[in-house]
Amino acid sequence: MTVAEAPGPVDHRAARAQRVPPWRNPWRRPYVLAGITWAYIVWSLVPVLVAVQFSFNDGRSRSVWQGFSTQWYCCADGSVGEDSSLVRALQNSLVLGVATVLIATPLGVMLAMGLTRWRSRASRVSNGIALVPLVTPEIVLGAALYLVMVNLYQFVPLGRPAMLLGHVTFSVSFVLVVVRSRLQSIGPDFEEAARDLGASPLQAIRTILLPMLMPAIFASAMLVFATSLDDFVVSQFLFGEASNATVPIRLYNAVRSAPTPALNALATLLLVASIMALILAYVGLRARRRGEKSALDDFVDFR
Repeated sequence: MTVAEAPGPVDHRAARAQRVPPWRNPWRRPYVLAGITWAYIVWSLVPVLVAVQFSFNDGRSRSVWQGFSTQWYCCADGSVGEDSSLVRALQNSLVLGVATVLIATPLGVMLAMGLTRWRSRASRVSNGIALVPLVTPEIVLGAALYLVMVNLYQFVPLGRPAMLLGHVTFSVSFVLVVVRSRLQSIGPDFEEAARDLGASPLQAIRTILLPMLMPAIFASAMLVFATSLDDFVVSQFLFGEASNATVPIRLYNAVRSAPTPALNALATLLLVASIMALILAYVGLRARRRGEKSALDDFVDFR
């Protein structure tokens, strides 16, 4: 008498896939979507890569490659380093970006902490109002800020003060979104436990909450810097004199009037600065999970 062999495990997914027509099989690879995605990526990156490539061109042509050279970055007639207007535009962008980070980041952190602690029906309305600059079309925001500063608040002159105020206006929302999401994931337990152990509200925030928020704060600051560095619409409304022009404004005006190979070099520098800021923001967000253990250790050692 032989013992019948037990049937092996049935792969229900494979069996179901055999019954489903290929065009309706959810387990097949989405070749069409993958092709569309790669086509979009190539279409988006090719103009940027071409601009970066010709920033190292040895000649003045912007369409014919004549050899590798870094002359359009410095030490050549008409290069970025030798053109005072390009250097001034780069300085204006960097100073404006750093100043925006230094002002918008603390404001966004305090606003996020306040909205998280506010327990009432009006907190949802306030949260929505705080996010209005994030969803408002930038051209509407720029025109509104221009009209307000020209007609109502004339004590804020057009130029660097107006641009700084405009950039801070739309940058606070980025900090609010990132930091508040982190606050909601942390919860009130750590801070309440520190208060039970005798810490004052300020001590609990300084020794417990801020270390746990630091990766999110850093990531939001880098995001604000990259956004401010690349902004064109709001800056175009508020920059005033030509000496206050930022890199996007200078590139726009130069491309329309007298484009030179140095513009490719300037655009490449702006691209590198923005990418570095976004990479640092990504590293800060990834460090959030790694920093939780050290924050818990600080909480245990709290006195």
